[in-house]
This record gives sequence, C-alpha cells and structure tokens, in this order.
Amino acid sequence: MSTTTYLPPGLPAPVPESDDLSKPYWDGLREGRLRVQRCSACQAWQFGPEWICHQCHTFDPAWVDVVPQGRIFSWERVWHPSHACLKGHGPYLVVLVELPEAGGLRMLGNLLGDPLQEVHIGAPVTGVFEHHSHPFPHTLLQWTTPT
Repeated sequence: MSTTTYLPPGLPAPVPESDDLSKPYWDGLREGRLRVQRCSACQAWQFGPEWICHQCHTFDPAWVDVVPQGRIFSWERVWHPSHACLKGHGPYLVVLVELPEAGGLRMLGNLLGDPLQEVHIGAPVTGVFEHHSHPFPHTLLQWTTPT
C-alpha cells in the first residue's frame, strides 16, 4: 500500500459503524471503487449511508459503483487545526463535490495539490484513492483537478 498521504499521520482512521452500515462504502474505496446507495424501488440516490431510502422508505437501498468524477459545489480553505496532529500543517482545502452521475449527490473530501491554489465553483475534479496500512488497511477518497 502507498505511504504517500495528503495529511500528516496521526489522524484517527475511519471505521465503519458497529452495525456495518457504511462497510460497503469503505470496502469499495479499498478496491478503488466509489460506491453510493441507490434505491432499487424508486431509483433515488443517497449518501451518507442509511438503512432506508430517503425518498420512498424502502429498506436496504442497493450499493452501486459510480465514476469518481464531479464538480466542486463548495469549498473551504481550512487554517485552524481541527486535530492536534494538524498543528503546523495548514492550510488544507476541503471541497464539497457534486456527482452528476449519481443524481447530483454531494460528498466532502480534501482537494489535493497546493493548499493556496485558486479554487473555482464548478471546476471538474476526479477522485483519488489514498491507501493506508496503519493502524489497519483503509482507503480515503481525496479529490484532484485534472491537469
């Protein structure tokens, strides 16, 4: 697994909830696939994970793969360290990415590259799967602008 990471070591590693609701999402990332939920009954898209469809209230929406490409819907340059290990490592960019292939779902992530770069609403971004091995194998979805 890659040891190159965007943020410094020491951040808590993400884990699925104890009921494994988000396990398909995290497993997909480890496989280099972006998975979100889509209801088999009404075809509504949703993220974050839920046991029930937000639209028609059918239980157990399906997990489907989507292309990790979208557009910046909103963004923030973060200067204040939100965790002790981030002290002295700012700023960094957080983006809210809209996924047109997934019904316009939006998800948060870091925007890779120069933290002082110009960021434009509507700019295209592509997902990057950042693999980690410590403290256990997991993958984060980061975002980058095409070159």
